[in-house]
Amino acid sequence: MIEVRDVHKGFGTQRVLRGVDLRIDAGEAVVIIGRSGGGKSVLLKHLIGLVPPDSGEVRIDGRAMGGLDERALIGVRRRFGMLFQMAALFDSMTVYENVSFVLRREGRHTEAEMRAMVADALERVELPGIEGKRPAELSGGMRKRVGLARAVVYRPSILLYDEPTTGLDPIASDRIDRLIRKVWEELGVTSIAVTHDMRSARRISNRVVMLHEGQIHADGPTERILSSEDPLVYNFVNGIATEAADTP
Repeated sequence: MIEVRDVHKGFGTQRVLRGVDLRIDAGEAVVIIGRSGGGKSVLLKHLIGLVPPDSGEVRIDGRAMGGLDERALIGVRRRFGMLFQMAALFDSMTVYENVSFVLRREGRHTEAEMRAMVADALERVELPGIEGKRPAELSGGMRKRVGLARAVVYRPSILLYDEPTTGLDPIASDRIDRLIRKVWEELGVTSIAVTHDMRSARRISNRVVMLHEGQIHADGPTERILSSEDPLVYNFVNGIATEAADTP
């Protein structure tokens, strides 16, 4: 479904991605780990065409993203749903208006159809009947769940998660992880998450990829990677600082 071929990306003098090669098949649940500033979020932005590579290419279902005009890019992006790090809800809108935002912009559905789709999405994230509330009335965990409802409301085939448990207590984090897993299993989506939370990584993935200094350092089944004795992987997974690791 997704192919990243020798992708390089820099911003000014800083090289962020240094020849990333990655293939993700339909239906996988992949977590990308690595140190802050290592290019994880930049890689996500490449997948949906928000950032073009300096060299190399990204392909979605065999279709190269490079060179697509805006109309074609919009068509590809519609296959993706995304849960942003801080949920990114519009404070001035109700939950219903937030979750239905993309549906309304597309203009493909009647108001009754949108009401039904939003209700279904909120039910799926275990928040039924809160359409009239505003983000300020919700806890951090509830806002994340509304963000997840917005990501799944139009049934995308690929879901991206950028630090889905950041800022949440352990109980709220567990609930988000459980819902991510539920969505993956029930909807059959391809799931790709960036996280520093190793408990979350174990719960929501069947494969882990580690980025280090702009390249893929490790890639494999979740338990094999998270129990690896490779020094770089082991130290990161277990939160062990070394003199070498103290320099980003």
